[in-house]
Amino acid sequence: MLSVAQPACFLIADISGYTGYLADVELDHAQDILADLIGAVVTALRPNFRLAKLEGDAAFTYATAETIDGSMLLDTIERCYFGFRRRRRDVRQATSCECSACVRIPDLDLKFVVHYGSAILQKVAGRQELLGSDVIVTHRLLKNDVVEQMGIDAYALITQSCIDASDLEPAALGMREHSETYERIGEVTAWVHDLGRRWQEEEARGRVRVSEEEAFLTVSVPTNVPPQVAWEFLTMPGRRMTWQPWVTQVTVKGAMGGRRGPGSSNHCMHGKDAVIEEILDWRPYDYVTDRTTLETPRGPLKLLHTIELEPTTAGTTIHMRFAPPKAKRDRSLAKEIGEAYGGALQSVAPDLVVQLDAELAARDARGGLEPELAVPSSDGPLSGLEPPVTAG
Repeated sequence: MLSVAQPACFLIADISGYTGYLADVELDHAQDILADLIGAVVTALRPNFRLAKLEGDAAFTYATAETIDGSMLLDTIERCYFGFRRRRRDVRQATSCECSACVRIPDLDLKFVVHYGSAILQKVAGRQELLGSDVIVTHRLLKNDVVEQMGIDAYALITQSCIDASDLEPAALGMREHSETYERIGEVTAWVHDLGRRWQEEEARGRVRVSEEEAFLTVSVPTNVPPQVAWEFLTMPGRRMTWQPWVTQVTVKGAMGGRRGPGSSNHCMHGKDAVIEEILDWRPYDYVTDRTTLETPRGPLKLLHTIELEPTTAGTTIHMRFAPPKAKRDRSLAKEIGEAYGGALQSVAPDLVVQLDAELAARDARGGLEPELAVPSSDGPLSGLEPPVTAG
């Protein structure tokens, strides 16, 4: 509970175009469609962000934090947007209804406003509400001129205060500077992240993944947490050192604009030795693939390595897979090292699970009860569609 003012990152996910969409469509079907899409959005943001309030066609969420991991923030926003685009497609394909509400589903899009500041959580008229000037700023930013000035419909508008609390370099990431001026607030500087462009890049990007059939070494760890939490412990340098005791330091190099992903590499120090992980594919919160280079007495050994997160009814199963080297001379060495490394990973798995459980419990304790999400009617146009999942 935020009984006193605490620093937090505020995020509003707003389904754009909904007001115009409602003007001349069947309301019962429109409400089912909105409930489904909002549910998909909130599910994708949890548990990194907690739902503070449902506001019609928008979800107001927050995360308490002294600082912001910029890479995780953009991963969360983009993963949510990509999931929205796929869900919007699935919803349209799931119904044979030709009413205006169902036919015009592709007219709906998604935008985000992200701000960093402070707030308190208090009961107002029997309901918990976030209060503070930064909450007001976040909501005022929904009324902006991004579309008119930049022609970008799907975007994340991230304030300078949020950038300052993170390690991001927005210009290097292709974001465009933007400012808005509001009465009693003044000028607010922000950066526009083009999600439509990122969606096109995501769809065009090839996949690199070690499958179960290809792997010569697989270590699987069942956990009780959603993929978002597991992803954080597996990809954030500071988190990795808490459960991999042999790793003494992790340095990320080549992270453009402060963002981890394809093109960046992890230099993991094991005492005096370094293991280099060159990121080849980065799909939050599904999988990450790297080319791992190990220094051995017989020379460097390179292995293709995928960490895949499989959602389960209990949480997430983490699969760590290594593909055999292509060169025959390296395969026997890989087998020798693989047995030892696989044993080391298995030995620390219980500690990783304990840390994941503790992190999820701590997040739950920091926030109050979240509002319940509406669900589509059981006999509506989406009755045959599976509910949205955390990852997939």
